[in-house]
Amino acid sequence: MSGEQTGSRSGRGSASETRRAARGAQKAVQLPYIRRRLPVVDLLSLEAIEIIEANAETLLEEIGVEFRRDPESLRLWREAGADVIGERVRIPRGMARQLLRTAPAEFTLHARNPAKTVRFGGDATVFSPVGGPPFVSDLDRGRRYGTLEDLHNFIKLAHMAPAIHFSGGCMVEPMDIPAGKRHLDVQYGFFRYSDQGCEATPETPGHALDAIRMAEIVFGEEYLREHTVMLGNINSNSPLTFDGRMLGSLRAFAAHNQGTIIVPAVLAGAMGPVTAAGCMAEILAETLAGMALTQLVRPGAPVIMGSFVGAVSMRTGSPTFGTPEATQMIFATAQLARRLGVPCRSGGSLCSSKIADAQAGYESANTLLPTLLAGVHLVTHAAGWLEGGLVAGYEKFVMDIDQLAMMQVLASGMDISDRGQALDALREVGPGGHFLGCAHTQANFETAFYQSSIADYSSFEQWSSEGSLTAEQRANRVWKRMLADYEDPGFDPSLDSALLDYMARRQAVLGDAVEEE
Repeated sequence: MSGEQTGSRSGRGSASETRRAARGAQKAVQLPYIRRRLPVVDLLSLEAIEIIEANAETLLEEIGVEFRRDPESLRLWREAGADVIGERVRIPRGMARQLLRTAPAEFTLHARNPAKTVRFGGDATVFSPVGGPPFVSDLDRGRRYGTLEDLHNFIKLAHMAPAIHFSGGCMVEPMDIPAGKRHLDVQYGFFRYSDQGCEATPETPGHALDAIRMAEIVFGEEYLREHTVMLGNINSNSPLTFDGRMLGSLRAFAAHNQGTIIVPAVLAGAMGPVTAAGCMAEILAETLAGMALTQLVRPGAPVIMGSFVGAVSMRTGSPTFGTPEATQMIFATAQLARRLGVPCRSGGSLCSSKIADAQAGYESANTLLPTLLAGVHLVTHAAGWLEGGLVAGYEKFVMDIDQLAMMQVLASGMDISDRGQALDALREVGPGGHFLGCAHTQANFETAFYQSSIADYSSFEQWSSEGSLTAEQRANRVWKRMLADYEDPGFDPSLDSALLDYMARRQAVLGDAVEEE
């Protein structure tokens, strides 16, 4: 018996080593953005949606929205016929919706590599990673401030991840670069280390114009006049307020035909009411006001309706994610955007957990799957999000991109081709047989099921003999291997030199602090 056990264990060890080697040798294949073959889920009834729409119009007409420290936006609204008193703009019922008729229902964002160009709207779903955390964490060094090296690492990881279709925004703030200048290094990193499409970091109008000028160097000034190559994330200051920095950035992007995402950051119980329906009325009012302004700047400017949904704990005051109410708001956002005829953005793989544990997994799943079923077009913060968005986690990123690839398979629908129907296999095996050795299985077993890069499906004994690794520990190995395998997409030396020259000239005149530009 002892000899049999030893022999068996040795065989398992050999098989596991072979399996690990094969997994490590697999080259990730970049997947195109998703074209959903699943019908969207309309969670809310028509009556509920119409109530939210009516309430949003009431907010715009009776209470209004403040457009602070931006006389140009106030001028545009006044000339359009809105009631402007001071910085408060009251928008007549239906006006914002009417203005949005010039906004495109779908638009293309052109990547440096045409094969990675994506489309927003229709049946498309685009996954992009976490954006904005000041901290990073990994199992080796723990939680710490992010650096430019960390940002470059995450750009490279996103570039390598099969189901990340769009680099998104600043995946981690490089805190070793002064705040007033770091947007230049961030934009350069996206253009240099990835050939995917990306967002800019338009914290001020000046930052937005810097991003546009750098994009003109890469793509050509004439090309940018007719093609969208970047998105700018424009946050309102909920409730019912936009500040001058964001408004100036919005106007710069819209005027140059670059996409904007209008995103109220509404956490129920803090920046919005404690009820989902109340929050949705506020979100719709703010997005209507912001999106309509883009059309006042340039009719036809590409714009996305965004939402960032969650709540604050009534016990601690901290943000919560992955809750049933947040899920309801994700579905509602997508339904409202469809009725407006504009693309929709929501998150992602959101969680409040501090580490990539079970809480992180459950909360992320409760956010991610609804975005797909709801028909969200741009899924932001889809990989790497921890601690309510304060942390970009290396291991969490790898665990999330594994789930994104699973979502991509789900979105493709069931295979009902001759291969999928498998009648030849059923005829070959017949009653009482098994399918392990039949011709159909032998021909399809390698691609029949999604193969996770993280999950362990072995026996307890085999798992123990291989070190009893947790999913997080396995993910630690994966991200290191991904960075080691990173292949530089290449960059024209003349464009690189021109970008670096532009950055040097701008860094010489910008202060270390973020200025009101």
